[in-house]
Amino acid sequence: MSFKTENVLSLQGIDYANKSKEELEVLFNKVLNQGMHGLCFSPYEEGQQPGDQITEAQIRRRMEIIQPYTKWIRSFSCTDGNELIPQIAHEYGIKTMVGAWLGDDDEINKKEVANLIKIAKEGHVDLAAVGNEVLYRGDLTEDELLGFINEVKEALPEIEVGYVDAYYEFVDHPRITDACDVIFANCYPYWEGCSMEYSLIYMKQMYGKAVGAAKGKKVIVSETGWTDKGETLHGAVPSYENAIKYFINAQAWSAEEDIELFYFSSFDESWKVGAEGDVGASWGLWDANEKLKF
Repeated sequence: MSFKTENVLSLQGIDYANKSKEELEVLFNKVLNQGMHGLCFSPYEEGQQPGDQITEAQIRRRMEIIQPYTKWIRSFSCTDGNELIPQIAHEYGIKTMVGAWLGDDDEINKKEVANLIKIAKEGHVDLAAVGNEVLYRGDLTEDELLGFINEVKEALPEIEVGYVDAYYEFVDHPRITDACDVIFANCYPYWEGCSMEYSLIYMKQMYGKAVGAAKGKKVIVSETGWTDKGETLHGAVPSYENAIKYFINAQAWSAEEDIELFYFSSFDESWKVGAEGDVGASWGLWDANEKLKF
């Protein structure tokens, strides 16, 4: 798979003030077709939610849709059918950042970690992510999380192992940062109420704080994105045009500065409304019916 970046670079910092919706769509498709480093994989169809069993057929169908546009995918769980995602991704020539979802249920946590280790030993994990925003949610203590991270590191010495959370958590929890081989930092200017005008600058600052905490370890942007529908959050305005602008800026920055970035997300998922309000369902580049939105 080959991705061209030379034309993307000139798009960073572009003046959008006089761009029409149609002109933005042209730019979006140009950048999309040049390809991106990584994409967060959304497996759930309309009416499904985490805990429901997902099928091999739906994973394959969605993998075929995104395959031309990304070198990597990120998965979030290793149970309920999600454990099939890494092998299928490899069949399509896509590298994998595979996540074990950790919460407040110890039995589920143990199963997630055991499956992550199993999938990795079968050769389908390129990067291992032990937990996602566990500290942010308060589901586990720092010591409990460290236990799972160290378990995976000991079982998989040949694979880089990290933990995913908001960029500032790595500043606040140096023991977690020290335990990771690689830092997976979520950077969302939207969720901190930043206006579109300053969102790229702000994302760079978020990334910089994670880099400072990492003390020389690689930092990967494990999630970033912009919703196209929902309520305004302080200065952050969801809109069709803003979602396009943010995507273009993020991909241009990733290409120009060689930042490994996973964009959130591939497909809209309506179940997220419950956790995030009306903005939650509209982060995808494709809609819930698997049609490209922009």
